Amino acid sequence: MDYRIVKVKEDILVENNQKAEEVRKTLKEKGIFFLNVMASPGSGKTTLLTNLINRLKNKYKIGVMEADIDGEVDAERISKNTGVRAIQVHTSGACHLTAQMVEDAIKAFDVGDLDLLILENIGNLVCPAEFDTGSNINMMLLSVPEGDDKPLKYPLMFQVSNIAVITKIDTLPVFNFNFQKCEENIHKRNPNAKVFKVSALKDQGVDELAEYLETIIETV
Repeated sequence: MDYRIVKVKEDILVENNQKAEEVRKTLKEKGIFFLNVMASPGSGKTTLLTNLINRLKNKYKIGVMEADIDGEVDAERISKNTGVRAIQVHTSGACHLTAQMVEDAIKAFDVGDLDLLILENIGNLVCPAEFDTGSNINMMLLSVPEGDDKPLKYPLMFQVSNIAVITKIDTLPVFNFNFQKCEENIHKRNPNAKVFKVSALKDQGVDELAEYLETIIETV
């Protein structure tokens, strides 16, 4: 019997990467910096973003796209606690966002007056890392309760992330987490990754992260 092998994943990623470049070009022409935030569920993405946005909103016009399989909780939390515009992007069961989905969401959001567009991606350390969203910067969060070995278990997420934020550092007393080992593991995957340690709940380390984001936002 004759058969052939079709490299579906490769074809999908090629098409996605082309669309991502279109998204990047379009946003650059509008002077909009696009930040893609990825992490596991419960790592503190929404809490940290709320804290960061409240630090940056007086300098930048900010919009937030919240990606979830379903529900509108995160978008409501962002709007209520920061006052910035936010929309929920439902993925209808998909565990990631493609560049086409991002483009569709951007068109629906009407981002023309924004300086900074933030995407809170689906809570997942695997699928979102495979798809270029068209962002300028990828920022991933790793919470102390998840463990310092995650860069070894989920290499691609750390390879594609420009910024790695270790969150929930206030929980250190009850978890066996080694900062030095974690940073070493992160830099094994990505020697150029910037590493920050924060507790959004206790307001620790967030100023430093916000200041760094300001320096790269100004590059657009």
